[in-house]
Amino acid sequence: MIIVFGSINIDLVFSVSRLPLEGETVIGPGYAMFHGGKGANQAVAAARYGARVEMVGAVGRDDFGCAALEALRGDGVGVGAVRRLDAPTGCAAIGLDTEGRNQIMVASGANALVSADMVPDELLDRAGVVLAQMEIPSEADWEFLRRARNSGAVTVFNAAPAGVLPEEALPFIDVLIVNEPECIAAAAAAGVDGRDAHACASGLAACCGIDVITTLGARGAALCRPDGKRLHVEGAAISPVDSTGAGDTFCGVLAACLDGGLALAEAIRRANAAGALSCLQRGARGGMPSALEVERMLAGDVH
Repeated sequence: MIIVFGSINIDLVFSVSRLPLEGETVIGPGYAMFHGGKGANQAVAAARYGARVEMVGAVGRDDFGCAALEALRGDGVGVGAVRRLDAPTGCAAIGLDTEGRNQIMVASGANALVSADMVPDELLDRAGVVLAQMEIPSEADWEFLRRARNSGAVTVFNAAPAGVLPEEALPFIDVLIVNEPECIAAAAAAGVDGRDAHACASGLAACCGIDVITTLGARGAALCRPDGKRLHVEGAAISPVDSTGAGDTFCGVLAACLDGGLALAEAIRRANAAGALSCLQRGARGGMPSALEVERMLAGDVH
């Protein structure tokens, strides 16, 4: 069983011809509501792949909170440990112009009140893998990872969005997932010098004794291990429609594969394929695939 500890948001996307200047109002034809939050997205990705997933986080006692929980339940994610708080559900307002450029404002709402004591001991004791990110208070993340490590779970941490990753948190992480800018930021926080993301990943893995996975977009993903071994999984040849959910899909499917007993290298191969498949439909969750769809892609049958 997987515990995903993280954010739950509602995303409001406003379509406009151009993004507004400071103090300016721009009228657009409409907006769309999507379910988001890196934590919730990763939980859905793992559940669609076939894993048993429990989400731990917080939403408000509002309509957005009800909608967010219903969406998670609809994808088979357990929400018994999600708290309803006297705070608004996290919400992102996204202005999107016709060229694909955006402006984003995020109100953390209930996400800012998440704490590690929201994770019951009895739930943590049943977890084989835990997954966390950086859209909730960092102190909550570190305490959760410490408890999870002590309980014997495999700890997977996605250091996104890029933020301060303190050196004292690294001993509680088994697998660190970062993109290239996040990798450089994490290395700097740990006092690791590197001329580029690859050197930073190698240095982090060696000095901290953790597996570091760097997602490379269309170029796939790379693994650096503490013993110096490296693996590069090539990106899939696809024509992407929307890459919004690729990173969260990668993380969720990787956790699902590890929970299913796969070796890390094979888990990366499947997570990489799943991330590519997620780009074939619009929305962060629209293209998140099942395990069967991933197997078909790996077999060369992508339709």
